[in-house]
Amino acid sequence: MVILSAFADEVTDDFQGQISFLASEEVHYIEIRFLDKKNVVDLTHAEAVAAKRLMDDHNVRVSAVASPIGKIRIDEPFEPHLERFKRAIERTVLLQAPFIRIFSYYPPVGEDIALHRTTIIERMQKKVELLKGTDLVLVHENETDIYGSTAERCVDLITSVNSPRLRLAYDPANFVWGHSIADNIQSCWPKMKPYVVHVHIKDWKMGETHVGCLPGEGDGQIPELLAELSTMKYQGFLTIEPHLKSGGQFGGDTGPGLFSAAIRVTRELCQSAGLKTN
Repeated sequence: MVILSAFADEVTDDFQGQISFLASEEVHYIEIRFLDKKNVVDLTHAEAVAAKRLMDDHNVRVSAVASPIGKIRIDEPFEPHLERFKRAIERTVLLQAPFIRIFSYYPPVGEDIALHRTTIIERMQKKVELLKGTDLVLVHENETDIYGSTAERCVDLITSVNSPRLRLAYDPANFVWGHSIADNIQSCWPKMKPYVVHVHIKDWKMGETHVGCLPGEGDGQIPELLAELSTMKYQGFLTIEPHLKSGGQFGGDTGPGLFSAAIRVTRELCQSAGLKTN
């Protein structure tokens, strides 16, 4: 069985509204990112406790903390960013989530990010070391313009750090939007598959720059991805992140009506692929 989750900040900024929406849709997990326009990593302890209490009251749990860690240039100061990562760990433990979503840095202006591979891997290793004493796993998302924007470099990160505490989150739409790859299930998925423990359901049409589309209507090969997950008996999260009104570097907008449609279509596609959903 796969477990549906959602970036509910695409429904509304209001966190209570996010949780009420998920409960009404019988989606019992949230990939928590912005609460009342504040990133989850930056919540105070009291704010995080209040958020956890609200979710408990509505039988909603956290699939992953959608942190912005790694979404800075590699030449920006690392120590403040590492301190922010430490807060991400604290919030993830408090919210009882299994995963922290991370990225692998943008290049300095005018440079190739591949030139900074050694530094990026060293930073990833430091993050993994900070997980000692927890059960947390970092999931790196393939994202446009960062080091791990390609399947090959995503795998390089995992194999170089060589820790079960660093795995991959697979986002098919990011390959379409960032690289115009219309065959990601044939060209990217086979390389990344052994390390994928988390999946985002977001679809995109080739050439579109601002807005996503309902799952299965774009070039992200969502039905093919779900068929692959069915074959491998995947039992993790499918986090719905539609971007049906707008999408950007740090989030997106969909609204309640369109998000309800994305949930319904995802359930239908899962059923067609032989995947049972929660």
